[in-house]
Amino acid sequence: MGESESNALGQVTVYSIQGCPHCVQAKSSLGRLGVPVCDVDLGKHPELRPRVKELTGRSTVPQIFFNSIHIGGNDDLQKLAPAELQNLVSLVREEALSASALPLPEKNQTEAIKGEADGEFTCERDELANLVEELKQSNVIDSHRRGLKLFKKSFSAAQLVGWLHTEKRMARDEACETGQALVRRKYVVVAFGSVKPQEGHFGDGKDRDILYRLTEHDPHSALNTGKTATCTPYQAAELSAILRDMVLKLFSEHLSADGKCVDYKSMSKSPVFEEYCELAVQLQRVELLSLSREEKLAFFINIYNALVIHGYLRLGPPTNMWQRYRFFNYVSYLIGGEVFTLQDIENGVLRGNRKGVAQILRPFSKTDPRLQVALPDAEPLIHFALNCGAMGCPPIKTYTPQDIDSQLRTAAESFLENDDGCVVDSGKKEVRLSQIFKWYKADFGGTDEKLLTWVLEHMSESPKKTSLQSVLSAGKPKVSYLPYDWSTNSTH
Repeated sequence: MGESESNALGQVTVYSIQGCPHCVQAKSSLGRLGVPVCDVDLGKHPELRPRVKELTGRSTVPQIFFNSIHIGGNDDLQKLAPAELQNLVSLVREEALSASALPLPEKNQTEAIKGEADGEFTCERDELANLVEELKQSNVIDSHRRGLKLFKKSFSAAQLVGWLHTEKRMARDEACETGQALVRRKYVVVAFGSVKPQEGHFGDGKDRDILYRLTEHDPHSALNTGKTATCTPYQAAELSAILRDMVLKLFSEHLSADGKCVDYKSMSKSPVFEEYCELAVQLQRVELLSLSREEKLAFFINIYNALVIHGYLRLGPPTNMWQRYRFFNYVSYLIGGEVFTLQDIENGVLRGNRKGVAQILRPFSKTDPRLQVALPDAEPLIHFALNCGAMGCPPIKTYTPQDIDSQLRTAAESFLENDDGCVVDSGKKEVRLSQIFKWYKADFGGTDEKLLTWVLEHMSESPKKTSLQSVLSAGKPKVSYLPYDWSTNSTH
């Protein structure tokens, strides 16, 4: 803190969240003014969000105050005339901030929350993990032919049961039950054939033609495979929140001072990224079928957003239409024993198994086990939670099941507040919307009228909402779509 800073009576307060590029740019600009800047992370202090919205009339971050004077977001800060900015700086230097003017976290509360956030993931080793390690070294795993196809690193139920019986000294029934447990707990998957639990027990002779292999030997390109998840399975929603927070921390640490670029190259070499990759392996064996709707929404939104960053780090950000198509259909995680691409998560799970942009078929067929995880219907609000490229971000970046619906509504409000989400031209009776509304029009009602009604219902009270109401009341509004900015924020 410089001399002029320490002598200032007031302060600049910035309400922000971790991983928000516009917040980083605002704080960088404010840091050069020589006055105290108090950064309040609404991600760590969600209890302050309603009061900040009440004071500002906005759902986005950053929100910036010079003492108790609200100037708006980063865009508003950058547009301030030099003389106006100087007057605000003088105000902060000469006048104290009233104790009750702004909602601020208490000091001891800040420390408590910081301690919680810094808590590390603890891995409790699963009881079957050692057995799997021994199985990997055994002669049970070999190549087997079925018809003309060769299945490498595979084995039959009879071979596994035989090994457990002779080498591990298990009774036959216990060996069959252990084999079944390895399948049930996602250590082992079917490599050839199909088996239903009601058809009999593992290794009872009815599954003679079926071949199995260890999950880590399954030949797919998911980014969290190649190792066995050895921890006792974590609660899915909890694990997704830890992963998302780690990615946001990583992202924040490699964001340029102006908030415009991310150094993905140095990010991929960070020890935090290595730790993240280790933790992502644990997704292999999470339990998905027992998740409630709210848990599914929070889990898959967090995982989608984390997986996009992981994909950027491994493959680089896509730069053209073909690369984008391949990226979203290729980048994947193995979750609960099944592979989910970005496309599968968005269109298969979160949109209730609807066709995505340029898709001929639904993501999941009627016999696809992943269909059991899909939401019963599309949830339109997810479109505003999957990443954030707008001029202001929603004050939430990691979603929790507890109040997921209000969090998603906040994300939608934030998106519609921005002019790259929605522009209302009262004179021309025209509403210009993001391409997202065009691509997924079916999710918002399917017609222009239903679409605009949906938009109106999900806007926060603002002059823009009043304008939209008057355009709709006048009748026959024109709907057009804004150009979509596909540019990436990579420094390389």
